[in-house]
Amino acid sequence: MPWAAGDPHNAGHPQPPPTAQVTMTVKPESQGMCSERLARIDRFLDQRYIASGRLPCAQLQISRNGQLVHQSVLGRASLETGQAMAEDTLVRIYSMTKPITSLAFMMLVEEGLVMLDDPVHKHIPAWKDMGVYVGGLPGMFQTRPCDAPMRIIDLLRHTSGLTYGFQARTNVDSAYRHLKVEPFDQKEGLDGFIEGLAKIPLEFSPGSAWNYSVATDVLGYLVGKISGMDFAEFLRTRIFEPLGMRDTSFQVRDDQVARFADCYALSPTGKLVVSTLGRDFRQPAAAPSGGGGLVSTAGDYMRFCEALRQIGQRGGKGGDTRLVSAKTLALMLSNHLPGGADLADISLSMFSEATYKGVGFGLGFAVTTDVAKTMVAGSVGEYWWGGAASTAFWIDPLEDICVVFLTQFLPSNQYPIRRELRSLVNAAVMESKL
Repeated sequence: MPWAAGDPHNAGHPQPPPTAQVTMTVKPESQGMCSERLARIDRFLDQRYIASGRLPCAQLQISRNGQLVHQSVLGRASLETGQAMAEDTLVRIYSMTKPITSLAFMMLVEEGLVMLDDPVHKHIPAWKDMGVYVGGLPGMFQTRPCDAPMRIIDLLRHTSGLTYGFQARTNVDSAYRHLKVEPFDQKEGLDGFIEGLAKIPLEFSPGSAWNYSVATDVLGYLVGKISGMDFAEFLRTRIFEPLGMRDTSFQVRDDQVARFADCYALSPTGKLVVSTLGRDFRQPAAAPSGGGGLVSTAGDYMRFCEALRQIGQRGGKGGDTRLVSAKTLALMLSNHLPGGADLADISLSMFSEATYKGVGFGLGFAVTTDVAKTMVAGSVGEYWWGGAASTAFWIDPLEDICVVFLTQFLPSNQYPIRRELRSLVNAAVMESKL
């Protein structure tokens, strides 16, 4: 799909997409990375995805040893106005919110306010008698008792029995859609979200399977309830401000609107059109979604990744801001799937932000457990996640590499760009720490 002045979404700006803007703080070779191979990534993104019209924009940041060795900025934040993508463009990060919420929750675990093996109903009493779906429709559900109670750890590792309505796989998914229980649909706040979930059975007995779900939104509710602080305020004061994440929030402020990118999807004719899915991020969130409600920038999210990388450095040196201890992060990065399984063995989900083979799941992150099974170059112990608008990040503790990739295109499983980027970035590593 070449860039052409006659395309409707190019009206008023027939010029080709902006060429990549590349910045860095140090020469890549000084950190064991190859400049030529990093430049190859930009050509790949431009030719395969931007000039072809598959994606509206792309931004890539790569750091090693805490130094930004490469950044590229391509395409347009708005195809309609012609506004170029910029280093400080705000985007919807959707499910890249989940690791942030999970880390916030683990800060409360460190403070002794909650334990991973607590039954969830200890903190949400109305959930004590939730059963597992057997049959029926909303209002006439048939259930059976759970084999084991839902525990806090089940929320963190997505083994809770909860689901997402958009998966459209079961009658439970259908009930989520029919009753509009997910945070983006809520007008009654997070309390209304939790009350709505209490009326719907679980997909399966907690701890017996993995299913991508609203579990992290429940964690966001619990962060507020257990800390006694508004969830959004907790994130702002305990994570964003200490890390200098000034542009990360559940709402795009008036002074940020000019930097907020449009989000796109393919029309039936294969053209990029502005997506109408999701909520209006320019308005306050009635129910801040800990699972997918944040907007951010590449620089902000890289600060989050770097904070984690520094905490997890061999020896646990940490950085200027230690959000959790090295021991807590190590716990989060362990594979917590029952029996040490990988996602290919245990997942029931029709959708995820990760591939399945050779991949386990920790407390808020996917974790590589077997590089050979993934069939993509990488390291055991890499951890990552992505967002619905095709955004992604990963952190390689072995190589001290952090990568943040941003774009604004739905759905995230349309193209294999995340696997392609993993191969391209790892190919640029000239001095491995293996």
